[in-house]
Amino acid sequence: MDYETILTVQGYAKFFITFFVTAVFISYGYSLYKRDRTGERDFERYTDIVHNDSFDSAPLESIDKEEIKKEKLV
Repeated sequence: MDYETILTVQGYAKFFITFFVTAVFISYGYSLYKRDRTGERDFERYTDIVHNDSFDSAPLESIDKEEIKKEKLV
């Protein structure tokens, strides 16, 4: 394989990797936006972690132990 072919393959690889990473980030951002709009999860509450970072602070979400057991069985 000559040098020009290696550079061409390298250029295509960089393009497709950049395209893939960009698509992943955009889809992740859209999923965050969608979950926030539908009310599935409120991400504004998570910003309070920075301001209220103490050992005595209340948890943001309660954990349902039965639901965790169901997830482990599935």
